[in-house]
Amino acid sequence: MLTTNPFDDDKLREECGVFGIWGADNAASFVALGLHALQHRGQEAAGITTFDGSHFHSHRAMGHVAGNFDRDEVMRRLGGRSGIGHVRYSTTGETALRNVQPLFAELSEGGFAVAHNGNLSNAMKLRRTLNRRGSIFQSTSDTEVIIHLVATSKRTTTLDRLTDALKQVEGAYALVVLTEEGLVACRDPLGIRPLVMGKLGEATIFASETVALDVVGASFLRDVEPGELILVNGSGIRSFRPFEAKAPRPCVFEHIYFARPDSIAEGMSVYEVRKNIGAELSREAPVEADYVVPVPDSGVPAALGFSQASQIPFELGIIRSHYVGRTFIQPSQEVRHLGVKLKHNANSALVDGKSIVLVDDSIVRGTTSVKLVQMMRDAGAREVHMRIASPPTKNSCFYGVDTPERAKLLAAQMSVEQMRDYINADSLAFISIEGLYRALGQERDAAQPQRCDACFTGAYPTTLTDLVEREGPSALSLVASR
Repeated sequence: MLTTNPFDDDKLREECGVFGIWGADNAASFVALGLHALQHRGQEAAGITTFDGSHFHSHRAMGHVAGNFDRDEVMRRLGGRSGIGHVRYSTTGETALRNVQPLFAELSEGGFAVAHNGNLSNAMKLRRTLNRRGSIFQSTSDTEVIIHLVATSKRTTTLDRLTDALKQVEGAYALVVLTEEGLVACRDPLGIRPLVMGKLGEATIFASETVALDVVGASFLRDVEPGELILVNGSGIRSFRPFEAKAPRPCVFEHIYFARPDSIAEGMSVYEVRKNIGAELSREAPVEADYVVPVPDSGVPAALGFSQASQIPFELGIIRSHYVGRTFIQPSQEVRHLGVKLKHNANSALVDGKSIVLVDDSIVRGTTSVKLVQMMRDAGAREVHMRIASPPTKNSCFYGVDTPERAKLLAAQMSVEQMRDYINADSLAFISIEGLYRALGQERDAAQPQRCDACFTGAYPTTLTDLVEREGPSALSLVASR
């Protein structure tokens, strides 16, 4: 089999997405709609858990939301006025049904369901400790560690037990938790992973992105603050801040690639920020060319910004098909090679004889860029200049983004000029880290980064316990600053 998007293996995978609602009739229907809006954050699996006041109901399945949660027999089983859901791209744990979230357990104080976006950087160490104490794990997901920490906590209420558990973990998390006591939403103290809060009539909603609120007709209230726990139940909405206050470090890649462009992140339009990035890139790395061509779809806003700032016309020099299935059978190497064009194809009539600026969001392994440049040359382009709307990705992420190991990241192995030669472009340039911050309306403070930009700078905001235990003390050199 081959994924019909030939570039799928050369992108930073979109973490996961979570959605929760309290106080709505047919809660599962709203959760399913919200997950549809968050499908871009995870395409491997989806799940929904609801609570009807006495019983929990769950359905989890491999594949997309559509096809799994558009069947009446499934939705009828998910009764209740509260529910949580999850779309998954695995960053820890194998791709298997046992790892599909929400994860659910019957604890001493009642049912406990959790959906998690992020990654715990000390999960393996905690898991070994819990195993020695007698915990029996049913999955390989780091999220299950949270359930066992809650189950073994000596605190009294579910909220206190959850707080006790979260004080033992490192890394990034945005959680929605469904219990008999209510719906809980919480975010790690650094706010690495996003979580927003909305309102739909009398119902309260939490989601990874504002676009999920839009799709269900809810209004945006505010972000869940870093380190905040919010409990929603019949008594109302209560906010708790049980963690030591820290300077927030939200993930900068949400603005570059992960979030949908029609979302609002940290009070900013993702679409406008991406256009700003393109404009900054055009000022930092100007080039004479006939057309600015985006790599669809993620490169479109940055390419628009580049075009408007440089006054080079914007054109669709690569056409993407949106009607291709995820996989197809490969009868031969020749057909496998032709399969590259199923998803993207050059607009040869436009490109032939022209000088092209290709704008993409990132370079990971570099295989995408090689194919793109060659695609333009095969279509007759006179020159192919590559512009990247992020700084060079030199470091792996340990906070919920599936990145290759550092040895497979092209920018960690080559200079920009070597990369240009490797992809066979006439020129190659990345936006600077300072330019990226300017596009976000900030001046970068290298001594105290305002965001998690470790994939570019190596400045990891937390300890990386599992990495150090796995690779030895030399791995500490990765943690440039905190």
